[in-house]
Amino acid sequence: MTDSFKYEIDASNIVTVTMDMRGSVNAINDEFIEAMRSTLNKLQAEENLAGVVITSAKKTFIAGGDLNDLVAAQPGEEQGVFVRTEGIKALLRQIEKLPVPVVAAINGAALGGGLEVCLCCNHRIAVDSRAVLLGLPEVGLGLLPGGGGVVRLTSLLGFEKAFPFLIEGKKLGPAPALAAGLIHETVATQDELLPRAKAWILENPSSAVQAWDVKGFKIPGGGEENPAIRQGIVFAAAGLQKKTRGLLPAPEMILDIMVETLRVDLDTALRIESRQFAQLVTTPEAKNMINAFFFQMNQVAGGQSRPKGFEPNTVSRLGILGGGMMGQGIAMSAAMVGIDVVIKDVTMESAEKAKAYSEKGLAKLVQKGRMKEAAAAEVLARIKPSVSDSDLQGCDFIIEAVFENVELKHSLTKSTESCLAEGGVWASNTSTLPITALSTASSKPANFIGMHFFSPVDRMPLVEIICGAETSEETLAKAFDLTRQLKKTPIVVNDSPGFYTSRTISTPIQEAAQLMAEGVNAVRVESVGKSVGWPVGPLALQDEVSQKLSLDIIDAQISMGLRKAEDDPTPQGTALMRCLLNEHKRGGRVHGGGYYEYSETGKQIWPGLRDLYFKEDVDRAVSDQDIRDRLLFRPVIESLVCLETGVLRTVADGNIGSIMGIGAPTWTGGYIQFVNTYGLVRFVERCRELESKYGKRFAPPQIAIDKARLGELFQ
Repeated sequence: MTDSFKYEIDASNIVTVTMDMRGSVNAINDEFIEAMRSTLNKLQAEENLAGVVITSAKKTFIAGGDLNDLVAAQPGEEQGVFVRTEGIKALLRQIEKLPVPVVAAINGAALGGGLEVCLCCNHRIAVDSRAVLLGLPEVGLGLLPGGGGVVRLTSLLGFEKAFPFLIEGKKLGPAPALAAGLIHETVATQDELLPRAKAWILENPSSAVQAWDVKGFKIPGGGEENPAIRQGIVFAAAGLQKKTRGLLPAPEMILDIMVETLRVDLDTALRIESRQFAQLVTTPEAKNMINAFFFQMNQVAGGQSRPKGFEPNTVSRLGILGGGMMGQGIAMSAAMVGIDVVIKDVTMESAEKAKAYSEKGLAKLVQKGRMKEAAAAEVLARIKPSVSDSDLQGCDFIIEAVFENVELKHSLTKSTESCLAEGGVWASNTSTLPITALSTASSKPANFIGMHFFSPVDRMPLVEIICGAETSEETLAKAFDLTRQLKKTPIVVNDSPGFYTSRTISTPIQEAAQLMAEGVNAVRVESVGKSVGWPVGPLALQDEVSQKLSLDIIDAQISMGLRKAEDDPTPQGTALMRCLLNEHKRGGRVHGGGYYEYSETGKQIWPGLRDLYFKEDVDRAVSDQDIRDRLLFRPVIESLVCLETGVLRTVADGNIGSIMGIGAPTWTGGYIQFVNTYGLVRFVERCRELESKYGKRFAPPQIAIDKARLGELFQ
């Protein structure tokens, strides 16, 4: 035995194993393996054992596997990963084979490996608490449940019902988990948990055998012999291909294991799962996603970029200027977390319309059973529509969310800044205009900051916080705290035209226009663009942003002296966009059409693009790989330039910002992380190849050259 697991036997010969490992959580690592092995040896030596209860002394049950071990695994080490995985599974199988009933008494979150341990137990009881969350979220990290999760959950629920938990990483609280069959019962309080677990053992002394270990066991819903299941497998495979475009190996591997579970015995299926897991762990996609969605997400959300030395700040009263799409979303997000909101517009009709957005959104939540009517009414009551500056008096924060017009923003700053409470912060939701320039209208530029929300605000999780030249550290800390209070993820950047996200998201759009202007088929540009893994192709994205808005931003920056027209990296592409807008009235979807034509039946690439720009000889000369790399390397290079010039403060902010804000493909782990697994030397060489063929915009940034020379990674 070790100190990691507490071993207690009561008068009824029921042993309670309480996991209490070093650190803040229980995790499946070397310490766990040793403690579980020792515990099982002692349990097997008990002569009159009646049953076993497994629980936790931590706030969580088991947090899952140790990702440090997984991310360290390198190509060529698959056999070692396989052996280790099989060793852990052997321990879990021993739990399952104990000759007495085993109960998982679940007091907190049991995710990933935590749920896999629970699935080995004959009975699962959870406290009906918000702290309890159950699921197998590994797919979101580019992994698969390697401790028997795929096999056991498929065996427990059947192919169809297990699918969303395994392929989508769905997580459930106690009540829905009970309804879904993940657990067998709940108790109201922590105090009831262990007594009920022991009572079940005494009530069910003969329940030591798992259903899948009983001769003649049939998986719920049937196996491949069931025509509905066969059809479901075909549809699932097709759906995955459409969704992942073959860029994410984890979902496909999980599906393969689920299918094998329908075909073979449990132990064989578990071995197949181990083999697939070992192959997956060493892939660049898994490493990228673990790095981004676990390590760097924890860095960002944990306050890496928040200045130290300032007490946490809570906003109780928020003013919003502008009741358009962005203002509406910010208002709803704030009211949902208990902040009183004043949303001011030029007319009461517009302000009321802004509040109505929240009313509709809350009604949908009530309809779906995600909120009570009384709670929705309380949220709505926190939003006050207004046309008067006086209603803004005493606000802790004021966020302007009006049109991208410098004069308008300056005017609003001057007229309402005095309404702020002592120490209050003025924030602009601008996506492109420099914060330093906007702050010149402020009497307190140290209290002026950018907070760039993303649309739709109530669903998009990222906020890009932008520090102007005079923004104080205290103001940054307050903006960071407000972002977290809104339950959003903050990244912090320094001032520059377009900051990080807007200037980076524009690059593949610009490159797509340049490709078409050179003569490449628009349909081909869009198709190859989708193969990179973006949510939509670059042409569809431009139509949603609108050509008119993109050109207005370019022109505004030129007029402000922030860029020169002659420095445009893709002049032919910009000329194409101006031609479409000015001569063909194709300004984007909101203007009736852009690169696409839109109808009730769908959309298609506007044929005029081929008539105006297509050149067969050029199209034939440019390879798909060059198109793909031109579209992908542009935002990657721009991200590195932002890091090199100090616009990005950290690598983590760049990676998380690119994924959550501008749709970088998840398989990359973010645009900067992509370079790490692509290989620094290889990346520099490929940049130079593209530069020689297509221009200096593909020149490798010096920061990448230096890293490649030193053999370092971006961390």
